[in-house]
Amino acid sequence: MTVNHMDEKNVPVARRLSPFARLARTMTDGRSEGKVSVRVVVIVGVLAAALLIAAMVAYHYAYRPIALKGAIIQDDSDTRKESPITDVEVSTVSDQAPAAVKSDFSGFFRIPLRPGVKKGQKVVLKFWHPDFEPLEVPITVGDELYVIRMMPLRPDTDDVSGRPQTVVSDVFVRYSIESTASVNVGAGVTTFQVINSGNVPCDHRSSCSPDNRWRGAIGSASLDAGQGNVFDDARVSCIAGPCPFTRIQTDDFSRGGRHISVSVLDWSDTTTFLFQAEVFRQEINDIVRESYPVIFGRALNFSLPAAAVGPSLEAELGGTNIVFPLGPAPELSWADCNVKVGRDQSKSYRCELKDGYKFP
Repeated sequence: MTVNHMDEKNVPVARRLSPFARLARTMTDGRSEGKVSVRVVVIVGVLAAALLIAAMVAYHYAYRPIALKGAIIQDDSDTRKESPITDVEVSTVSDQAPAAVKSDFSGFFRIPLRPGVKKGQKVVLKFWHPDFEPLEVPITVGDELYVIRMMPLRPDTDDVSGRPQTVVSDVFVRYSIESTASVNVGAGVTTFQVINSGNVPCDHRSSCSPDNRWRGAIGSASLDAGQGNVFDDARVSCIAGPCPFTRIQTDDFSRGGRHISVSVLDWSDTTTFLFQAEVFRQEINDIVRESYPVIFGRALNFSLPAAAVGPSLEAELGGTNIVFPLGPAPELSWADCNVKVGRDQSKSYRCELKDGYKFP
């Protein structure tokens, strides 16, 4: 009988393991495979989400509405006369914009196009204003800033019709600014004493010296500046007695105000103090100021600070000096004016002469 002997090291590992070891190994391998599967699912999910987001972003930028931006100015060979044009109606010829828009004080316009209009397409913009020649401008849709020049219906020259024109001359702006000033109207003065006896040991039932050795006393004084007045530059000075053995206990005077007071600690013999301050009254004055507008062509430009009160334009019309008050929406018989209010509440004015008027 032949017996086959197999070397133990050639026996497969699974056969050499005990049943319990083989079970444990199977469970471990199953968990490892499960972890790998979950990891793969997570990675695939993240990649899919990233691709979806990228597609959404690309779609948004590809199909987002486009807005054309630009500025509208007067057409003139002199750049100083290329004034911005307000209230120009801007639209498209082929109804490629949902609605018409108007230019603002600076001549700026922003007209959004309908969804689906893409960069590179041709669009014709229409510009209309009652004082300027209508204009149609073909453009290629893009990110450019468009500068539109419109020709005025009345040229910047004398009236060629032969009709008499009123000369507007000596134009200047007058306004006032409220100024607040502090005026010294007097002084407040008083004296007070801190009554005490020196070299008396402190019983700790009353005020004591800073080193808690000697008995002290406290004296105080106050001043009232009166209705509408305030104190400033207040000071306290020791004028009699052993001044080195005193100190200010409470300071209610340094910041000024209508009512001020002070208290002083004395831990030696009686001392005398002088308490005084300057009295000021706030006065409001109107300062009248004048400035001259800048005139180029038929346009008059000037600005006013936020604090300006009661502004007016003064001018000679046909030799007669006339004052024209400027309200929030100024109306002049000889010019059309527009106003822009800045973030700091300052105001910028631009006025265009009406027909029948001219600057010298």
